[in-house]
Amino acid sequence: MKKNVYFDNSATTKLHPKVLEAMLPYFKDEFGNPSSVHSFGRKAKVAVEESREIIAGFLNCDASEIYFTSSGTESNNFVIQGLAKTGYLESGRNLILSTATEHKSVLDTLKHLQSENFRTKLMEVDESGKLTSKILEKYLTGLDSELLLISVIDTNNETGIKNDIDELVKITRGRNIYFHTDAVQKFGKEKIDLQKAGVDLLTASAHKINGPKGTGIAYIRAGTPMMPLIYGGSQERNRRGGTENVAGIVGLAEAVKIASSNMQNNFEYVKSLREYFKKELGLLDDKCIRINESGNNSPYILSLTLIPDCYKIDSESILMFMDINGIAVSNGAACTSGTVKASHVIQAMGKSKKYAEGTIRFSFSAENTLEDINYALEILTKLTRQIKK
Repeated sequence: MKKNVYFDNSATTKLHPKVLEAMLPYFKDEFGNPSSVHSFGRKAKVAVEESREIIAGFLNCDASEIYFTSSGTESNNFVIQGLAKTGYLESGRNLILSTATEHKSVLDTLKHLQSENFRTKLMEVDESGKLTSKILEKYLTGLDSELLLISVIDTNNETGIKNDIDELVKITRGRNIYFHTDAVQKFGKEKIDLQKAGVDLLTASAHKINGPKGTGIAYIRAGTPMMPLIYGGSQERNRRGGTENVAGIVGLAEAVKIASSNMQNNFEYVKSLREYFKKELGLLDDKCIRINESGNNSPYILSLTLIPDCYKIDSESILMFMDINGIAVSNGAACTSGTVKASHVIQAMGKSKKYAEGTIRFSFSAENTLEDINYALEILTKLTRQIKK
Protein backbone atom coordinates (compact mmCIF):
# COMPACT_ATOMS: atom_id res chain seq x y z
CA MET A 1 0.00 0.00 0.00
CA LYS A 2 1.30 3.46 -0.91
CA LYS A 3 2.58 5.56 1.99
CA ASN A 4 3.75 9.15 2.22
CA VAL A 5 7.24 9.25 3.67
CA TYR A 6 9.39 12.35 4.06
CA PHE A 7 13.12 11.80 3.69
CA ASP A 8 14.16 15.34 2.75
CA ASN A 9 14.85 16.80 6.18
CA SER A 10 18.12 18.38 5.06
CA ALA A 11 16.03 20.62 2.82
CA THR A 12 13.57 21.54 5.54
CA THR A 13 11.78 20.03 8.51
CA LYS A 14 8.23 20.03 9.80
CA LEU A 15 7.44 22.87 12.20
CA HIS A 16 7.18 21.58 15.76
CA PRO A 17 3.75 22.26 17.35
CA LYS A 18 5.39 23.90 20.38
CA VAL A 19 7.35 26.20 18.06
CA LEU A 20 4.15 27.32 16.37
CA GLU A 21 2.53 27.86 19.76
CA ALA A 22 5.45 30.03 20.89
CA MET A 23 5.29 32.10 17.70
CA LEU A 24 1.56 32.77 17.50
CA PRO A 25 1.39 35.66 20.03
CA TYR A 26 3.92 37.61 17.95
CA PHE A 27 1.66 37.38 14.90
CA LYS A 28 -1.31 38.64 16.91
CA ASP A 29 -1.26 40.61 20.17
CA GLU A 30 2.50 41.12 20.59
CA PHE A 31 3.00 42.71 17.18
CA GLY A 32 5.26 45.62 18.17
CA ASN A 33 8.42 46.68 16.37
CA PRO A 34 11.44 45.94 18.60
CA SER A 35 12.95 49.31 17.70
CA SER A 36 9.95 51.25 19.03
CA VAL A 37 10.28 52.81 22.48
CA HIS A 38 6.67 52.31 23.60
CA SER A 39 5.38 49.27 25.50
CA PHE A 40 4.47 47.30 22.37
CA GLY A 41 8.00 47.71 21.06
CA ARG A 42 9.61 46.97 24.40
CA LYS A 43 7.76 43.64 24.71
CA ALA A 44 8.97 42.62 21.25
CA LYS A 45 12.51 43.73 22.12
CA VAL A 46 12.49 41.63 25.29
CA ALA A 47 11.37 38.59 23.27
CA VAL A 48 14.21 39.06 20.79
CA GLU A 49 16.86 39.49 23.48
CA GLU A 50 15.61 36.57 25.57
CA SER A 51 15.77 34.42 22.42
CA ARG A 52 19.31 35.63 21.77
CA GLU A 53 20.30 34.57 25.29
CA ILE A 54 18.81 31.09 24.80
CA ILE A 55 20.69 30.55 21.55
CA ALA A 56 23.94 31.92 22.97
CA GLY A 57 23.63 29.58 25.95
CA PHE A 58 23.05 26.65 23.61
CA LEU A 59 26.23 27.49 21.67
CA ASN A 60 28.26 28.58 24.73
CA CYS A 61 29.05 32.08 23.53
CA ASP A 62 28.13 35.62 24.52
CA ALA A 63 24.69 36.88 23.47
CA SER A 64 26.32 39.91 21.85
CA GLU A 65 28.02 37.54 19.39
CA ILE A 66 24.70 36.25 17.94
CA TYR A 67 23.08 38.07 15.00
CA PHE A 68 19.70 37.25 13.48
CA THR A 69 19.24 36.99 9.70
CA SER A 70 16.64 35.64 7.29
CA SER A 71 18.37 32.32 6.48
CA GLY A 72 21.54 30.28 6.43
CA THR A 73 22.17 31.62 2.93
CA GLU A 74 21.99 35.22 4.11
CA SER A 75 24.18 34.39 7.08
CA ASN A 76 26.86 32.92 4.79
CA ASN A 77 26.71 35.98 2.52
CA PHE A 78 26.79 38.32 5.50
CA VAL A 79 29.81 36.92 7.31
CA ILE A 80 31.94 36.09 4.26
CA GLN A 81 31.42 39.41 2.49
CA GLY A 82 31.43 41.43 5.70
CA LEU A 83 34.67 39.89 6.95
CA ALA A 84 36.34 40.00 3.54
CA LYS A 85 35.67 43.70 2.91
CA THR A 86 36.44 44.90 6.43
CA GLY A 87 39.43 42.62 6.79
CA TYR A 88 40.88 43.86 3.51
CA LEU A 89 40.54 47.49 4.57
CA GLU A 90 42.32 46.72 7.84
CA SER A 91 45.06 44.39 6.61
CA GLY A 92 45.30 44.55 2.82
CA ARG A 93 44.81 40.79 2.63
CA ASN A 94 42.40 39.63 -0.08
CA LEU A 95 42.76 35.83 -0.39
CA ILE A 96 40.00 33.46 0.74
CA LEU A 97 40.32 29.68 0.88
CA SER A 98 37.34 27.32 0.76
CA THR A 99 36.51 23.89 -0.66
CA ALA A 100 34.78 22.65 -3.78
CA THR A 101 32.14 20.85 -1.68
CA GLU A 102 30.65 23.93 -0.02
CA HIS A 103 26.99 24.93 -0.18
CA LYS A 104 26.16 27.11 -3.18
CA SER A 105 25.57 30.11 -0.93
CA VAL A 106 29.27 30.01 -0.07
CA LEU A 107 30.56 29.17 -3.57
CA ASP A 108 28.46 31.85 -5.26
CA THR A 109 29.43 34.44 -2.65
CA LEU A 110 33.08 33.71 -3.40
CA LYS A 111 32.40 34.10 -7.13
CA HIS A 112 30.86 37.49 -6.44
CA LEU A 113 33.86 38.58 -4.38
CA GLN A 114 36.14 37.71 -7.30
CA SER A 115 34.38 40.48 -9.24
CA GLU A 116 35.42 42.86 -6.46
CA ASN A 117 39.11 41.98 -6.78
CA PHE A 118 39.24 39.35 -4.08
CA ARG A 119 41.14 36.16 -4.81
CA THR A 120 39.65 32.80 -3.95
CA LYS A 121 41.00 29.27 -4.08
CA LEU A 122 38.94 26.11 -3.72
CA MET A 123 40.85 23.35 -2.00
CA GLU A 124 40.29 19.79 -3.15
CA VAL A 125 38.89 17.16 -0.81
CA ASP A 126 40.04 13.57 -0.49
CA GLU A 127 38.12 10.71 -2.12
CA SER A 128 35.91 10.40 0.97
CA GLY A 129 34.87 14.04 0.62
CA LYS A 130 36.85 15.50 3.54
CA LEU A 131 39.28 18.38 3.72
CA THR A 132 42.26 16.83 5.47
CA SER A 133 44.87 18.60 7.58
CA LYS A 134 47.48 17.65 4.98
CA ILE A 135 45.56 19.36 2.17
CA LEU A 136 44.98 22.50 4.25
CA GLU A 137 48.64 22.72 5.27
CA LYS A 138 49.66 22.45 1.61
CA TYR A 139 47.53 25.49 0.75
CA LEU A 140 48.73 27.48 3.74
CA THR A 141 52.38 27.15 2.72
CA GLY A 142 53.69 30.57 1.73
CA LEU A 143 50.29 32.27 1.95
CA ASP A 144 50.44 33.73 5.47
CA SER A 145 50.91 37.29 4.27
CA GLU A 146 47.97 37.11 1.80
CA LEU A 147 45.36 34.85 3.39
CA LEU A 148 42.44 36.54 5.16
CA LEU A 149 39.70 33.96 5.60
CA ILE A 150 39.11 30.20 5.42
CA SER A 151 35.54 28.94 5.00
CA VAL A 152 34.91 25.20 5.42
CA ILE A 153 31.54 23.49 5.80
CA ASP A 154 31.10 21.45 8.98
CA THR A 155 28.58 18.81 7.84
CA ASN A 156 27.99 18.55 4.11
CA ASN A 157 24.36 19.12 3.21
CA GLU A 158 24.38 16.57 0.38
CA THR A 159 26.44 13.70 1.79
CA GLY A 160 26.52 14.25 5.55
CA ILE A 161 30.31 13.94 5.47
CA LYS A 162 31.81 15.85 8.40
CA ASN A 163 35.02 17.86 8.37
CA ASP A 164 37.07 17.95 11.55
CA ILE A 165 36.69 21.69 12.08
CA ASP A 166 38.43 21.70 15.46
CA GLU A 167 41.52 20.07 13.95
CA LEU A 168 41.53 22.41 10.94
CA VAL A 169 41.20 25.51 13.15
CA LYS A 170 44.19 24.43 15.24
CA ILE A 171 46.37 24.51 12.12
CA THR A 172 45.47 28.16 11.48
CA ARG A 173 46.02 29.45 15.03
CA GLY A 174 48.69 32.08 15.37
CA ARG A 175 48.60 32.90 11.65
CA ASN A 176 46.20 35.87 11.86
CA ILE A 177 43.66 34.07 9.67
CA TYR A 178 39.90 34.13 10.27
CA PHE A 179 37.92 30.87 10.11
CA HIS A 180 34.24 30.44 9.16
CA THR A 181 32.17 27.26 9.19
CA ASP A 182 28.74 26.67 7.72
CA ALA A 183 27.11 24.61 10.48
CA VAL A 184 23.56 24.57 9.08
CA GLN A 185 23.38 20.76 9.05
CA LYS A 186 25.00 20.32 12.48
CA PHE A 187 23.24 23.03 14.50
CA GLY A 188 20.69 21.51 16.88
CA LYS A 189 21.65 17.95 15.96
CA GLU A 190 25.10 17.67 17.56
CA LYS A 191 26.76 19.65 20.33
CA ILE A 192 28.54 22.87 19.34
CA ASP A 193 30.69 24.57 21.96
CA LEU A 194 32.01 27.84 20.57
CA GLN A 195 34.35 28.39 23.50
CA LYS A 196 36.18 25.21 22.51
CA ALA A 197 35.70 25.27 18.74
CA GLY A 198 37.85 28.33 18.08
CA VAL A 199 36.04 29.42 14.91
CA ASP A 200 35.55 33.14 14.39
CA LEU A 201 32.34 32.83 12.38
CA LEU A 202 29.55 30.25 12.34
CA THR A 203 26.25 30.19 10.47
CA ALA A 204 23.04 28.22 11.02
CA SER A 205 19.33 28.15 10.23
CA ALA A 206 16.06 27.51 12.07
CA HIS A 207 14.11 25.40 9.62
CA LYS A 208 16.52 22.45 9.68
CA ILE A 209 15.58 21.73 13.31
CA ASN A 210 11.77 22.01 13.23
CA GLY A 211 11.89 25.79 13.47
CA PRO A 212 10.41 28.35 11.06
CA LYS A 213 11.67 29.15 7.60
CA GLY A 214 12.99 32.68 7.17
CA THR A 215 15.19 32.80 10.28
CA GLY A 216 18.94 32.27 10.47
CA ILE A 217 21.80 33.16 12.76
CA ALA A 218 25.37 34.33 12.39
CA TYR A 219 27.87 33.94 15.20
CA ILE A 220 30.61 36.57 15.01
CA ARG A 221 33.31 36.23 17.64
CA ALA A 222 33.87 39.46 19.60
CA GLY A 223 36.58 41.55 17.96
CA THR A 224 36.11 40.06 14.49
CA PRO A 225 35.94 42.82 11.84
CA MET A 226 32.60 42.95 10.04
CA MET A 227 30.59 45.32 7.89
CA PRO A 228 26.86 45.00 7.10
CA LEU A 229 25.45 43.24 4.08
CA ILE A 230 22.14 45.12 4.43
CA TYR A 231 22.12 48.87 5.08
CA GLY A 232 19.38 51.23 6.19
CA GLY A 233 18.82 50.36 9.83
CA SER A 234 20.66 50.18 13.13
CA GLN A 235 19.24 46.80 14.10
CA GLU A 236 21.49 43.98 15.30
CA ARG A 237 24.06 46.43 16.64
CA ASN A 238 24.33 48.24 13.28
CA ARG A 239 25.37 45.08 11.44
CA ARG A 240 22.11 43.83 9.95
CA GLY A 241 19.54 46.45 8.95
CA GLY A 242 15.85 45.61 8.83
CA THR A 243 13.06 45.08 11.34
CA GLU A 244 13.64 41.82 13.20
CA ASN A 245 11.42 38.83 12.45
CA VAL A 246 10.25 38.57 16.05
CA ALA A 247 7.99 35.55 15.57
CA GLY A 248 10.71 33.72 13.65
CA ILE A 249 13.35 34.53 16.26
CA VAL A 250 11.09 33.34 19.09
CA GLY A 251 10.35 30.19 17.06
CA LEU A 252 14.06 29.54 16.57
CA ALA A 253 14.69 29.87 20.32
CA GLU A 254 11.86 27.43 21.06
CA ALA A 255 13.24 24.98 18.48
CA VAL A 256 16.65 25.25 20.14
CA LYS A 257 15.15 24.47 23.56
CA ILE A 258 13.40 21.39 22.15
CA ALA A 259 16.51 20.25 20.28
CA SER A 260 18.68 20.73 23.35
CA SER A 261 16.50 18.49 25.52
CA ASN A 262 16.34 15.68 22.95
CA MET A 263 19.59 16.02 21.01
CA GLN A 264 21.50 12.93 22.16
CA ASN A 265 18.47 10.62 22.09
CA ASN A 266 17.53 11.85 18.61
CA PHE A 267 21.11 11.37 17.42
CA GLU A 268 21.25 7.77 18.61
CA TYR A 269 17.80 6.97 17.25
CA VAL A 270 18.47 8.40 13.80
CA LYS A 271 21.86 6.67 13.77
CA SER A 272 20.14 3.32 14.31
CA LEU A 273 17.77 4.02 11.40
CA ARG A 274 20.66 4.91 9.09
CA GLU A 275 22.69 1.86 10.06
CA TYR A 276 19.71 -0.41 9.44
CA PHE A 277 19.01 1.24 6.08
CA LYS A 278 22.66 0.94 5.07
CA LYS A 279 22.76 -2.77 6.02
CA GLU A 280 19.60 -3.53 4.06
CA LEU A 281 20.87 -1.63 1.01
CA GLY A 282 23.92 -3.88 1.07
CA LEU A 283 21.63 -6.92 1.01
CA LEU A 284 19.62 -5.40 -1.83
CA ASP A 285 22.69 -4.85 -4.05
CA ASP A 286 26.16 -4.71 -2.54
CA LYS A 287 27.89 -4.28 -5.92
CA CYS A 288 25.87 -1.62 -7.71
CA ILE A 289 24.56 0.57 -4.87
CA ARG A 290 27.26 2.68 -3.25
CA ILE A 291 27.04 4.79 -0.09
CA ASN A 292 28.87 8.13 -0.31
CA GLU A 293 30.38 8.61 3.12
CA SER A 294 33.54 8.94 5.14
CA GLY A 295 34.50 7.39 8.45
CA ASN A 296 32.85 10.36 10.18
CA ASN A 297 29.35 10.93 8.84
CA SER A 298 26.22 12.62 10.15
CA PRO A 299 23.55 9.99 10.89
CA TYR A 300 20.96 12.42 9.56
CA ILE A 301 22.04 12.04 5.91
CA LEU A 302 22.61 9.02 3.67
CA SER A 303 23.76 9.60 0.10
CA LEU A 304 23.50 6.56 -2.15
CA THR A 305 24.45 6.14 -5.79
CA LEU A 306 23.03 3.70 -8.30
CA ILE A 307 26.15 2.84 -10.29
CA PRO A 308 25.69 3.79 -13.98
CA ASP A 309 27.54 0.67 -15.15
CA CYS A 310 24.72 -1.39 -13.66
CA TYR A 311 21.67 0.85 -14.00
CA LYS A 312 20.08 3.06 -16.64
CA ILE A 313 20.44 6.46 -15.00
CA ASP A 314 17.98 9.31 -15.46
CA SER A 315 18.03 11.64 -12.45
CA GLU A 316 14.64 13.19 -13.04
CA SER A 317 12.94 9.84 -13.67
CA ILE A 318 14.44 8.36 -10.50
CA LEU A 319 13.18 11.22 -8.33
CA MET A 320 9.77 11.14 -10.02
CA PHE A 321 9.48 7.38 -9.45
CA MET A 322 10.19 7.86 -5.75
CA ASP A 323 7.72 10.75 -5.53
CA ILE A 324 4.96 8.88 -7.35
CA ASN A 325 5.38 6.13 -4.77
CA GLY A 326 5.07 8.64 -1.93
CA ILE A 327 8.73 9.06 -0.98
CA ALA A 328 10.22 12.57 -0.78
CA VAL A 329 13.96 12.51 -1.45
CA SER A 330 16.36 14.71 -3.41
CA ASN A 331 19.51 14.49 -5.47
CA GLY A 332 21.22 17.39 -3.74
CA ALA A 333 20.66 20.80 -2.21
CA ALA A 334 17.17 22.31 -2.21
CA CYS A 335 18.64 25.67 -3.21
CA THR A 336 18.67 24.44 -6.82
CA SER A 337 14.94 23.77 -6.57
CA GLY A 338 13.05 23.37 -9.81
CA THR A 339 16.06 21.80 -11.47
CA VAL A 340 17.66 18.37 -11.39
CA LYS A 341 21.41 18.84 -11.69
CA ALA A 342 24.32 16.52 -11.12
CA SER A 343 25.72 17.18 -7.66
CA HIS A 344 28.81 19.39 -7.63
CA VAL A 345 29.69 17.83 -4.27
CA ILE A 346 29.82 14.29 -5.63
CA GLN A 347 31.83 15.44 -8.65
CA ALA A 348 34.27 17.28 -6.36
CA MET A 349 34.90 13.91 -4.71
CA GLY A 350 36.34 12.71 -8.02
CA LYS A 351 33.21 11.01 -9.34
CA SER A 352 31.88 11.32 -12.88
CA LYS A 353 28.87 13.43 -13.84
CA LYS A 354 26.98 10.23 -14.68
CA TYR A 355 27.78 8.83 -11.24
CA ALA A 356 26.50 12.05 -9.66
CA GLU A 357 23.30 11.82 -11.70
CA GLY A 358 22.58 8.44 -10.10
CA THR A 359 22.89 9.84 -6.58
CA ILE A 360 19.93 10.13 -4.19
CA ARG A 361 19.98 11.87 -0.81
CA PHE A 362 17.90 10.48 2.05
CA SER A 363 17.86 12.79 5.06
CA PHE A 364 16.21 11.72 8.29
CA SER A 365 14.54 13.13 11.37
CA ALA A 366 13.50 11.67 14.69
CA GLU A 367 9.95 11.42 13.27
CA ASN A 368 11.03 8.79 10.75
CA THR A 369 10.37 5.16 11.66
CA LEU A 370 11.67 1.70 10.83
CA GLU A 371 8.44 1.24 8.88
CA ASP A 372 9.39 4.25 6.75
CA ILE A 373 12.81 2.73 6.04
CA ASN A 374 11.31 -0.62 5.07
CA TYR A 375 8.87 1.10 2.72
CA ALA A 376 11.75 2.99 1.08
CA LEU A 377 13.60 -0.31 0.63
CA GLU A 378 10.50 -1.81 -0.98
CA ILE A 379 10.27 1.05 -3.49
CA LEU A 380 14.03 1.05 -4.16
CA THR A 381 13.79 -2.67 -4.91
CA LYS A 382 11.08 -1.96 -7.51
CA LEU A 383 13.13 0.90 -8.95
CA THR A 384 16.34 -1.09 -9.30
CA ARG A 385 14.50 -3.94 -11.02
CA GLN A 386 13.04 -1.52 -13.56
CA ILE A 387 16.29 0.28 -14.42
CA LYS A 388 18.75 -2.61 -14.18
CA LYS A 389 20.81 -2.94 -17.34
